[in-house]
Amino acid sequence: MAKYMIESPHTKAECLAALDGTLAKGPDVLAKFEFGCMTGNHCAWAIVEAPNEASAKALVPSEVVSKARVVRVDEITPDQIRAFHQR
Repeated sequence: MAKYMIESPHTKAECLAALDGTLAKGPDVLAKFEFGCMTGNHCAWAIVEAPNEASAKALVPSEVVSKARVVRVDEITPDQIRAFHQR
């Protein structure tokens, strides 16, 4: 399993369909996302664990999946940073 950051932008006009589509995937999927919609920033974000990028992207509703961005992310430790400096 790897961690992925999902960014799922949508327009104001697409907002309700994006929210409904996310809820249709289940309340557990909805709970993974944070939304900027209430402040006019129509985007959802989540950091999830998934076996691959396609599995992470499958959490995004079909109504807006074409706009979604999924990026694998990793934690970096202080020891790794020190090692980077030694290279």
